[in-house]
Amino acid sequence: MIIDTHVHIGNFLGFQMSTDDVLYSMEQYGIDFSLVSDVDGAEFDHHGNPIPKKYQRPQNEIFRDTLEFARQYPDKIGAAPWLKLYSEQPDDEFKMLLKENRELVYAFKFHPFHSRVAPDDERVEPIYRLAAEYDLPIVSHTGGCEEARAVHLYHAAKRHPELNFVMVHMDLGTDNREAIEMLGKLPNLYGDTTWVSVCSTVEAVRRWGSGKLLFGSDNPIDGRDTYLHNKTGDRSLYQEYFNEFRAMVSPEDYDNIMYRNALKLFHIKKG
Repeated sequence: MIIDTHVHIGNFLGFQMSTDDVLYSMEQYGIDFSLVSDVDGAEFDHHGNPIPKKYQRPQNEIFRDTLEFARQYPDKIGAAPWLKLYSEQPDDEFKMLLKENRELVYAFKFHPFHSRVAPDDERVEPIYRLAAEYDLPIVSHTGGCEEARAVHLYHAAKRHPELNFVMVHMDLGTDNREAIEMLGKLPNLYGDTTWVSVCSTVEAVRRWGSGKLLFGSDNPIDGRDTYLHNKTGDRSLYQEYFNEFRAMVSPEDYDNIMYRNALKLFHIKKG
């Protein structure tokens, strides 16, 4: 079994990631369940410039789209609604959607790089209260700008021991050392494998055990065959996770990272 805890839909900022691409890739590459968020929630572009309001979609509209995908395929797709940390707060409609569709929602998704709000910013506190009410983990992009540094998610996790937090990418674009160090400091802080080298993941397992890591990919960011190759045709990093990684850790550690930890952390009732 494989559970991918970091999958996207949406057509924004040059990305084109359809629900059909997600379903095709899951079938083609043996993914049993995916947690999905919608990139249309971005509030700042890749260069840190605010995206004009007229080009953005409302948070609740994006939430509805994510829920609809999960509702159509509840045995394959879980919703991780993207929170627009800079410009919106969960309003009454958002809370109603969450309450009425709780069985389809598995986490809240933050993207501090595209929101330019750090997870330990006071503006995020109402979201943490809502997450605690519904026992929802926080999965957050880390890396690329000051607000997105993993240390800010660490501070939020330390402040909120009642919640679980996942450092997506474990500081994208770095050697992951700082993020790996923080994994061992808090029981409610986890990491995922999205664009993380197999060597870094093996090091994290060696230091803290396999219970602190989850498989994630950003699928289908490089197209419907993201699990196979990147946009230039080179072999995907995730082929290493599906193949060579098996021989680098124990069978128990492999299963923990590829699906068991996700079943437990997100309360996925599958398998």
